[in-house]
Parts: sequence; structure tokens; C-alpha cells
Amino acid sequence: MDTLDYITLSAELQNSITAQQAWHYNIVPKTANTTSQMELFVNEESYSPQLQDELEMLFGKTILLEKKESAVIQKTLLKYYRNTSSKNSIKQISSANVSSDNFLPMLIHEAKNLGSSDIHIEVYEEKCRVRIRIDGLLIERYSIGKNEYPSLINKIKIKSNLDISEKRLPQDGRIFFNTDGHKFDIRVSVLPTLHGEKIVLRLLSNDAANIDIEKLGFTEKELDDYLEGIKKPHGIILISGPTGSGKTTTLYATLKILNKEKTNIITIEDPIEYTLEGINQVQLKEDIGLTFAGALRSFLRQDPDVIMLGEIRDGETAQMAIRAALTGHLVLSTIHTNSAWGTISRLTDMGVPSFLLASTINTTVAQRLVRVLCPECKEKKEFNEKILPKTFKAPSTIKHYYDPKGCDHCYYTGYKGRKAIYEVIPLDYELADAVKNNVFTIEEQLKQRNIKSLRDNAFELFEKGITSIDEIYPILLNNY
Repeated sequence: MDTLDYITLSAELQNSITAQQAWHYNIVPKTANTTSQMELFVNEESYSPQLQDELEMLFGKTILLEKKESAVIQKTLLKYYRNTSSKNSIKQISSANVSSDNFLPMLIHEAKNLGSSDIHIEVYEEKCRVRIRIDGLLIERYSIGKNEYPSLINKIKIKSNLDISEKRLPQDGRIFFNTDGHKFDIRVSVLPTLHGEKIVLRLLSNDAANIDIEKLGFTEKELDDYLEGIKKPHGIILISGPTGSGKTTTLYATLKILNKEKTNIITIEDPIEYTLEGINQVQLKEDIGLTFAGALRSFLRQDPDVIMLGEIRDGETAQMAIRAALTGHLVLSTIHTNSAWGTISRLTDMGVPSFLLASTINTTVAQRLVRVLCPECKEKKEFNEKILPKTFKAPSTIKHYYDPKGCDHCYYTGYKGRKAIYEVIPLDYELADAVKNNVFTIEEQLKQRNIKSLRDNAFELFEKGITSIDEIYPILLNNY
């Protein structure tokens, strides 16, 4: 996919106008200011004599405007100025823009700059819209005319090698995107809906070289316990949590530590979300028989030291993972359970004998992602125990807490960024014996070892004013 042209700005030029001015008027500085004159590039669709008059009143100088293509101005604004213009920053896109070859790259570029994980392109009876997911929350960014919507869908289908004539069945594809030297994959999912096809673009394959395990959210004790588990030459490390809880990021932060010249690491994933030099990554393809279990059988003939399975989904994969651990390999994988200890009963339900689990599991981890309150606008409030779930007893007394409000800095969501919380249980002899004897209530043993639960860590973030009660309420509600 071709990259868009944009106007290169020096730091001096960039600082000659504010981000709010740039976005509000769709302008970009052209040359350094003089005492009496200012030259600006302007979006050709925004140009008017009245605009020039308004800018001259605003800056108190003679303004010279040069018209530029909308896409060029848009990309320049995205690159150099953060958009904090208004609460309702939904932009109506003209038919000329949507039908141009520049709109899709511009949209992907914007989503990437904003740290978005997904782009949703949706059609309804009266309107079409584009939403992007930032920090786990969908935010509407564009409104598109219904006449232009089909051409946008077809462009995406062509880029991802999908059948543009098939409108009745779901389709999946991929786009390789290269912008400003950043290369990443986009997973494309097309779904037929009542009023037309909906497309979700998931931005993938971020470079794992930038992931630092010490910055993910582990406490000092949790990190020590976790690193101790991955130092063992064989066994299983299991990370549990719902979809979108950051399990893959934790796995790749782990692989980054294990990735050495003397170590052979193989992964099987669906999809491959990160790339890491020195690791052999395999994409799952169930339609041709390349399943987790099937790939794992082949892996054992590839002389691996470390095997990473994207997910343990069924009994066959679980049995193969156990066998790999028993034969001297370190196996990393994820599983969907509510707690770190819940992985034991889940694997037992899959048919894995408890005595094998006791001898192979090194460490079991549960994690969640919680949104962090925006420091610019969070509101301080008097604490009342009624805001907590009835089943949860606060471990300490607090006087105040913080709620989200919303401002320009956080796109009026009240939150800015996310933080992982963990529950890390290293299996020692006593806990391994509990696994072998199918003991599922171990709260006392965990307290003796000073192991904090997800609920403990979630409440601690709330107590410190880092997150809100709405973010941690579902975690407090579960009595694991």
C-alpha cells in the first residue's frame, strides 16, 4: 500500500500555531513567521475569503494561504498535531475524500497514531460510521455517506485479497501496511449485516522489541515469582484471562527474555500479533488442518527448547502441551479462566490427569487490563462503601476516591491508557500436592505466601486513585 505525502515541519514551524488552531482551521504553517506576515497551507475544501479574514484577525498579521489537497493536510495534522479540538469530533467525510485512494491509508495512519487496536466500519439504515478502539473503548471518528460506503468496502476487500462479489458470507483477510517506516499487518474481518457489510480492521504485528516486562504492571514480588518460573528448563507457564486482557503481550515480553542465540523458540499463533527477531513463528490455519495440536506434534520434531502455544482450546492441545513439558521443553500458553488457580480445574475438565498437572505446571498467572483515569480531569469524591459490591469487604478504610470526567486530553472518555494487574501463583511442593489431590480452595495457602489476588491488586489501584470503581467492579464481584 502506498504511503501518503505530508508536509515536513521543523520544530519552529510546528510551534508557530497551536494544535487547536491547526485542526479547527485545517491549516499548516508554510514558512517562519515575520512580524507582519504569515504563510499557511490550507485544506482546499476549507478555503474561503472569509477564512483568510478570520485568520488575519486571529493572528494580527497579513495571512497568505496556499491550498493543498485534503489528504496531505490531514496526514500532516495527524503527524505533528494531536487532535484535542472538541468533545464531538465526528467528521463528515465528503464523497470525494472517501472515494479517493488516500482515505483508507489516512484512516489507518490516524488509528495507528492514536494507539488504536481496531477500526470498525459500519453501515446502518440511515448512516454509515467509522469507530476506532482506544484503550478498550470505541470512539466514533467519521460519518460516511451511504453512497460512498460500498466503494470503501470494495477497496478494503481488494487490498486484503477478498472476493468483492461475495456479500452473503463472512470473509477474513490480511493487509500489509507500511507507513513512515513502520511495518505492520492488519487483520480484516468482513461480516454481512442487515443493511450491508461491516468490516473490522485489527492492527497487528507491533514490534515486540519495545516490550519491557518490568513495565507491564507486575509488582516486585509477582515479577520475581514469574521470572523464577521461566528460568526452569521445562514445565508449563499458563496465563489466563478473557480476550483483550493483554495475555499475548505478557507472553512476548517473556519470549524476549528467553530469546537467546543458544535457544530454539517456536510459536503457533492465531493471529501473529507481534514479531520478534530470532523466533520461529507459525500462523494457525485450521482450514487446511494446521491446528494447535497438529502444529505441536510437528514442533516436537524441530528440536525446540521453548514452545509458545497461542491458546489451549481443547483436550487434545492440553494433552500435547503436557507431553511436551514432560519431555523436557518449556511451554508457554494462554487459557480462558477467571483466576490463576482456576486453570487447574479447567485443564482437569479437559481430561488432563491432576497428577500430570502437579508435575508439569511451573507457574499459573491470571491478568486483567484496567483503564487508567485521566490525570487532567479525574474528579475527587467522598468514599461510600455502597459503591462496592455487597460480596466484597474492603481490606482497608479510604476517605476519597476518583471518578472519570472527560476532557480534551482523553477524548472525553475520562481515561488515558491502561494498566495490567496480575495474580501470580508459583507451584511449590505443597501447592503441587493440592493440585494432585484436586483441592480447589487454597485462599489460606496463598495468604501465607503473601500472594495477592486480582481483587487485591484491583482495589489497590482504586485506593491509590489510579482507576475508577467502574473499571474494577467486575473484578471485585468475582469471588474466585
